[in-house]
Parts: sequence; structure tokens; C-alpha cells
Amino acid sequence: MDPFVVFSLGAICAAIATFFVVKIVDRVRLTDAQRRVDSMLEQAERDMSTRRKEFELELKEQAIRQQADFEKEAHRERQKLDQKEHRLEVRASQIEQKSQELKKQEQIVEANQRRLTERIQEANKQNEELTQALEKQQEILQKISGFTKEEATRHLLGRLESELQHEAGALILKYQKQAEETCKKNSREAVIIAMQRYAAAHTAESTTSVVDIPSDDMKGRIIGRDGRNIRAFEKASGVDVIIDDTPGVVVVSGFDAVRREIGRISLNKLIADGRIHPSRIDEVVEETQSEMEQHILRLGQEAAQECDVQGLHPRILSLLGRLHFRTSYSQNVLRHSIEVAFLTGMMAEEIGMDGALARRCGLLHDIGKAADHEMEGGHPKVGADILKRHGERPEVVHAAFGHHDDLRIEHPHTLLVAAADACSASRPGARRETLERYVKRLEELESIATSFSGVEQAYAIQAGRELRVIVNAKETTDSTAAKICRDITQAVQEQLTYPGEIRVAVLRESQFSDVAK
Repeated sequence: MDPFVVFSLGAICAAIATFFVVKIVDRVRLTDAQRRVDSMLEQAERDMSTRRKEFELELKEQAIRQQADFEKEAHRERQKLDQKEHRLEVRASQIEQKSQELKKQEQIVEANQRRLTERIQEANKQNEELTQALEKQQEILQKISGFTKEEATRHLLGRLESELQHEAGALILKYQKQAEETCKKNSREAVIIAMQRYAAAHTAESTTSVVDIPSDDMKGRIIGRDGRNIRAFEKASGVDVIIDDTPGVVVVSGFDAVRREIGRISLNKLIADGRIHPSRIDEVVEETQSEMEQHILRLGQEAAQECDVQGLHPRILSLLGRLHFRTSYSQNVLRHSIEVAFLTGMMAEEIGMDGALARRCGLLHDIGKAADHEMEGGHPKVGADILKRHGERPEVVHAAFGHHDDLRIEHPHTLLVAAADACSASRPGARRETLERYVKRLEELESIATSFSGVEQAYAIQAGRELRVIVNAKETTDSTAAKICRDITQAVQEQLTYPGEIRVAVLRESQFSDVAK
């Protein structure tokens, strides 16, 4: 046979055998895979059944736990309900008891109302009986006395008024003596200690307005050609220049002390400079005015620093400095204010009050005198308005407003300022008065005292610081004498203006004499 055919047949047979072998191997593999799949399915079914059983067990356990929790919660709720029910039963029993008590109280109130009604009826009956009895008694009294009801009323009121007047005078005398015994002792000690601690120089000084000139030829230069220099000076400074035959001096006259001082300084500068003409006069006066404002502010600052008063407004300091050029009965008002500040502070410290606040009140009490020509009202009201406008404390404002007048004292510092003001003004040498004013004040004092009923004589002594009044001993008693003393004091305060204080002393004396024969 041909080898190629044999090779082809062999190849075909090998291919067929290989095919069958592959088929057999595939079947074997498929069978093995099927077995593995079946075993995996069975294992999965077993696992699922196991897990199902475990899940069912967990569900049963969870249901059991939830049931137990529910039973516990239900038990707690039942306990709460039982407690609430118990409390409701207790409250119901309490309400029942209160309702029973209210019923009892209503019964008691009704019984009391019945008794009160009966008593009111009995009282009305008694009132009617008493009214009838009083009317009968009034008729009997009118017949016995011979007075009508109106006449008896007037008579009784008159007796009551006289008795009350007597008792009022006795009470005034009693309490006045008690107040004098305690107040005089304490106030005298405080005032004496303060005045001993503070010894100020007497401030009775006068502001000079005289300008010295090197020669009388300077008078002609001051007047100028046709008087143009003196007219320009008077117009710029607001003062009058008086040039007379007095050698070596020129007088500067003006109502405003600050302007007068500006005029004096300006005139001294012009005389020293030698150039006196209208343009130079205006320049020098304007320069002096600005210097004077700074000088006034510096004076206020020095006064505040001397009294240790801090935080004052610049406007207040400027007004305080202006007091240096203001006098009261020839007493320098700025030095007077400083003296009052120290006295007030010392008295306040003696009685345990705030000394710094007291010094502030004393220093600013007369601040209105620096501006009373610019505003309406007296210097207490003007000063109080200024201090209030610049934010001062109520104690300081009230001290400025009430240190002269008899006001309702809201702050004790006002009394201390009034006492220190009287001490500063009353000491010898502090103030001066003209003879005419002094004599007139004494006559007015005596005339006020003699105008009262029962006064026989009145004498003003101690330079007008004391008024002694002699009353008729037959027409007055000690009680009425005390009332007359108080009335005279009030009349003097209302009708007179005077520095310091005036003491009123009323004397009543009965003298009896006889002759032995």
C-alpha cells in the first residue's frame, strides 16, 4: 500500500481517537462539575436552613425580650397609675374636708352677720337715744348759760385758741432750750475747731484805680490833640479816665472791676512805651484783654488748687477767677470763697462728712456773683443755674442756691456752707459798711422789734449783731415771749439784708417793791 494513504488513515484514526478521548474527558469533567454543583447546592441548602433556624431563634429571643420589656413598662405604668389614683383619692378626701370646713365657716359667718346686724340695730337705737339726750342737754345748757349754739361755739373756740397759743409758746420754749443745749455745744465745738485750724488774713481790701505818671506833661499826651487819644482809650477799654490838677496821678474809673483793671494796666503800658495814639491804644487794650483772660483763668486754677478741688469746668474756673475783682462790703469775694471752702471742709471732717465735697461746695457757693450782672436773678439762683448747667453735683448746686435763704434743707452741706459763710463775713475786719447804711440798719432793726404787740423797748447792740428786746411783763408770759422772739427773728430775716447773723434776745422781768413804815 501507498505510505501516504497509510499515513492519512493513521492520522484520521488518531484524530477520531483524540476526538473520542476529548469527549470522554469532557463528559467526565462535566459529571464531576455537576457533582460539585450538586454538593454545593446541598451545602447551601443546609446553610440556609441552619441560618433560617438561627434567625428564627433570634426573632423568638427578641420577641421574648420585647415582651419582657413591655411587661416591665406596663408594670411601671400600672404603679404610676396606682400612685396617681392614690394621690387623687387623698386630694379628694382633702377637698371633701375643706368643703366641710367651708360649710362650717359659712355657717359661722352667717351667724356673725346676724349678730352684727342685731348689734348695729341696737347701736342705731342707742345713737338715736343719745342724740335725743344730747339735744335735751343742749337745750338745758342753752337755758342755763344763756348762750346760743353759735355763741357757745365761738366762746369755746376762742378759749381753745388762747390755750393752744399758750401751749405752742411753751412747746417752742421747751424744744428751743433743748435744741440750744445740744446744738450749740456741738456746733460751737466744730466751728471753733475749724476757725482755730484755719487762720486767714483779713481781706478787707479795696481795688485801686490810680495810675502814676512820670510827669504832668504825660497828661497832655494821654489826652491827645483835640482829645482823640483819651476818647479812643475810653472807647476801647470801656472805662473813664479822669485827669485833674492832682500832680503825678491819673484816675481810671469804671463800674466793672475787670474793665477798670484792664484800663489801668493798658494805661501803664502806654505810658511806659511812650507811643500814645489811637491805633496803638487799640492794640495795647486788645493785648491786655487777652492777658487778663489768661490771668483770670490762672487765678481760678490757683484757687481750686489751693482748696484741693479737682475737675472743675474751664468756664467755672474763669468765673472763679473773676471773683478776685469782686468785693462784698469791701471783702474780696475770691478770698472769702477760699476761706469758706476751708472752714466748710474742716467742719465737715469734724462731724464725719466728706471734706472734699464740702470744700467744693464752699468754694463755689458765691460763683453767681461773677455773672449776676449778665443773668436775671440774685447771685444764689444765678450760681445754682451755672453749676447745674456745667454738671456739678446736686449738693454743690443746692449749697450755692440755699446758703442765704431759709429753704428746705435737702443736703447737710448747705448748712455747713451757710455757717462758714457767716463765720467768714462776721469776723472783725472782714467787711466794712458806710455810716449811713449802718445807722439805717440799726434803726430798721429797732423799728421791726417795736412793731410787735407787748414790746416796750428795743436796742440794737454789738454793731448790729444783737437785738435786745424788752417786753411788758404784765401783758406777756414766758411762753408768749418765746413766740415773740421767734416772730421777730423771722421778720428780720424777711425784711432786712445784712452780713453775717443777728442774735435776738427777748427780756421779760417783773419787779415788785414796797416801803416799810
